[in-house]
Amino acid sequence: MTMIGENTGVLGRATAAAGRAADLAGVRIATLSTIEEIAEVCRLCAQMWQSAPQDRPVTPNLLRALAKSGGYIAGAYDGDEMVGVGVGFHAAPADLLLHSHIAGVVDGLRGRNVGFALKTHQRAWALSYGIATIGWTFDPLVRRNAYFNIAKLGALPVEYLPDFYGPMDDVINAGDATDRLLIRWDLRAPSVAAICEGKPDIADIGTDAVVAVGISPDGAPVPGSLDGARSLVGVPADITALRASDPAMAARWRAAVREALTGLFAAGSRVTGFDRTGGYLLTKEMK
Repeated sequence: MTMIGENTGVLGRATAAAGRAADLAGVRIATLSTIEEIAEVCRLCAQMWQSAPQDRPVTPNLLRALAKSGGYIAGAYDGDEMVGVGVGFHAAPADLLLHSHIAGVVDGLRGRNVGFALKTHQRAWALSYGIATIGWTFDPLVRRNAYFNIAKLGALPVEYLPDFYGPMDDVINAGDATDRLLIRWDLRAPSVAAICEGKPDIADIGTDAVVAVGISPDGAPVPGSLDGARSLVGVPADITALRASDPAMAARWRAAVREALTGLFAAGSRVTGFDRTGGYLLTKEMK
């Protein structure tokens, strides 16, 4: 892929921010292309997702082709050990958007901000090719991912995708519909630059939001009103544990959050923040 000119100030700051994030996380992040590196990415993904053979997140032949065609494949290393991966491919409109298909870090390193370092590396890489936006999907019920994507990265959901992947047999998704939120990360936004440089502008969630989905004392979803100018859609504390301990309750949460978010999106509301202890904050767009 031919390198495209980019504002040197934005790119320079992004590259420096990525370096600082990696240093703070205590990892080295590198783009990967050899068959040996790619095989290790596939092994680590299978380990992290605990996938059935037919549902492996990626395969060596796919990643080999992706690397050759200019896609993004990166690994985070703690010493000589690969502990995190990122995989992305170009999406329409051509060369202006990178779709981040996979990003993951091994359980033992969570809390060291390795995921944040991987995303800042991905941002700098994308900017070096003139790419303005990175998109990806995530399960709207996974609270820690929603907080990371929205509050820590400054990316915002733009579309709700019911049962996007169909049935999956891995440990994380088995037994539940694979609903996803499609997210967009504006790489040149001043707020995103500040976040990546360690200077986030913490949003005020406020107290005037109408509860669209609340949480009962026993952890069940409580449907509320979808009529607020600002709405709050709660999510369970740990949907992965809930799927294992109470699949029926997990299914109730899936239905409640799907109904609320699709209804609010259809009425013109958009996600503008996430509160770790509450849920999604949505604001109705003024016409």
